[in-house]
Amino acid sequence: MIHIPNLGTFDESNGFKACKQTSDGRFIVGKNGVEGVFLTGDRKVEFVCYSNMSLACVVSAMSFPVYYPIELVEIEYPIKAVLMDLDGTSVRSEEFWIWIIQMSIASLLGNPKFELEEADLPFVSGHSVSEHLSYCIDKYCPGESIDKARDFYFEHTGREIKEIMEGRGRDGAFTPVDGLKDFLYELKSMGIKIGLVTSGLYEKAWPEIVSAFKTLNMGEPNDFYDATITAGFPLRKGSSGTLGELSPKPHPWLYSETAIVGLGIPFAQRNSVIGIEDSGAGVCSVRLAGYNTIGIGGGNIIESGTQGMCGHYCNTFDEIIKIIKG
Repeated sequence: MIHIPNLGTFDESNGFKACKQTSDGRFIVGKNGVEGVFLTGDRKVEFVCYSNMSLACVVSAMSFPVYYPIELVEIEYPIKAVLMDLDGTSVRSEEFWIWIIQMSIASLLGNPKFELEEADLPFVSGHSVSEHLSYCIDKYCPGESIDKARDFYFEHTGREIKEIMEGRGRDGAFTPVDGLKDFLYELKSMGIKIGLVTSGLYEKAWPEIVSAFKTLNMGEPNDFYDATITAGFPLRKGSSGTLGELSPKPHPWLYSETAIVGLGIPFAQRNSVIGIEDSGAGVCSVRLAGYNTIGIGGGNIIESGTQGMCGHYCNTFDEIIKIIKG
């Protein structure tokens, strides 16, 4: 059994693995009070366990590791806010964005027939664009430039998004998840604040939710959601970008900003906030932000070995609304 203070006790079916030390060598089991070191199945988050507390380290291909305390979480009713992921949780779009990653690497390799493998999927969804591309470069074209890969990515993205917004492009790229409309209106009828949270850059995320709301005949997304947080705008030569590539999921900042700044809910009231995610990076982000975490099926939570980060794991919005109502 694996015990992570303030998170829970798990068997290996939850995806956590034991190891002797953190990847940076800073914490070693048996030294300086460290009783255990564990990691998620995708190795993106490491846990340093003491007798009565735990730290979580987010490992990044783009920067140095960052450590966060794991807070104890308990649901307190009535629920004041629900924070919802975009890709996979609200809108089915992951296949489209994985396809864009695949085309970007194909362009980088000069091989239009290149295809990603099934084993790549947990590493090319849920994180930042640069994280996805860095993983692929390390595996398929070591030594290639991340800047060059990003140029290809935004070239393909701009072209394909334009095609979709003009009524052409890839069929079924952005499809609302079954039950989304009824779920959102139910939350509204209960007086619960709703925040939309995505690691996606604004230029890729906003067309998704606009498309979904148009399909559902729900009007303007900004008129409906109480707060919307994206990863901002990409840094490119000749223009200014906003923070988004080094601080996305599984870091907690997007969810923290949505709840505390966007919805005005202080951290002391965090137990009345619930986050809903379908990806491994997402459930880690919600839980490290200190909020109750509900995983929803259809993403890569199980495949990424992060189910242990979920307070609940559901397959439909009907299941989730029962938890929210208590």
